[in-house]
Amino acid sequence: MVQRDSIEPIVSKFKSKSEVLEQKVIYVYCPKNREIEVGKVIQDYTFDMVLNDYTISNLDCKVICHFESSSLSVEQQHFLVTATELGAWVEPLVSYLDSRLGYTEVDLLHNGYFLHQKAFSILSTPRTQLAKRFLDIIASLILGVVALPICLLAAIAIKLESSGPVFFKQKRTGQYNIEFEVLKFRSMRTDAEKYGVKWASKDDSRVTRIGHFIRKTRIDELPQIINILKGEMSIVGPRPEREFFIVDLEKKIPYYRFRHAVKPGVTGLAQVSYPYGASVEDAIWKHKYDIFYIKHHSSWLDIKILLKTIKVVLFGMGR
Repeated sequence: MVQRDSIEPIVSKFKSKSEVLEQKVIYVYCPKNREIEVGKVIQDYTFDMVLNDYTISNLDCKVICHFESSSLSVEQQHFLVTATELGAWVEPLVSYLDSRLGYTEVDLLHNGYFLHQKAFSILSTPRTQLAKRFLDIIASLILGVVALPICLLAAIAIKLESSGPVFFKQKRTGQYNIEFEVLKFRSMRTDAEKYGVKWASKDDSRVTRIGHFIRKTRIDELPQIINILKGEMSIVGPRPEREFFIVDLEKKIPYYRFRHAVKPGVTGLAQVSYPYGASVEDAIWKHKYDIFYIKHHSSWLDIKILLKTIKVVLFGMGR
């Protein structure tokens, strides 16, 4: 163990947070019985992690992360405190990985992560919620005016290609686990679920020719402007899912229903950061981005997601 009186205190030479996030090696300290679990999660990163090495003496410019530090011994906790005094960068592992990776490692989450509601400004700060609602209304009104000609053309094309309604309504789970009817342009055949409910896939044979185009350009989502104005959705947030799938996913993905702490969105961080997919593994990855979004929400983050969404629409990079 590092002894504070045996080493002369040093001022950390880290010049910025970006330098901290570029370190090739970081040191992680966790309870002995969690080493395998933490090791499995971190083994695929492009940087190395050293677990529970209490022998290091020069702590200057070292990145030290802790996981479940409350379960460490008093001596081990003292090591972390001393490391802070001696020039190391010390912070919780999940927090560090959030900043470095741009998503949250949900396998490392525990109940305590969600119990500090003040850390989630989108949940605890009325001013933030009002600002988000204001952005929703302004953005949806502007989008509605700009997209009206596109919506008319899409409606005509859908009607000409196949019989059936232009719009498609489907129950989705929203904020506080309350179900609502999401509105979209119909992109599938009217008998799409003739043989039961199933996830849509990338090259789904149930999708019409016009459906392929409006899905790829996200035009099929435009009618959700109405859901936004009704207060059921936000312009940016986790995509709403069907309760049928949620019941299964929450058994396999830690804290899956926490995404319902906020309003679902027409677009979201997961949609602009992760390619289209329709499997449990894909749902896990999207959940990583959704949790990150809820934790680190800001109006600026919403604007960046909207700008990325515009890029997706213009260059046809959607699902």
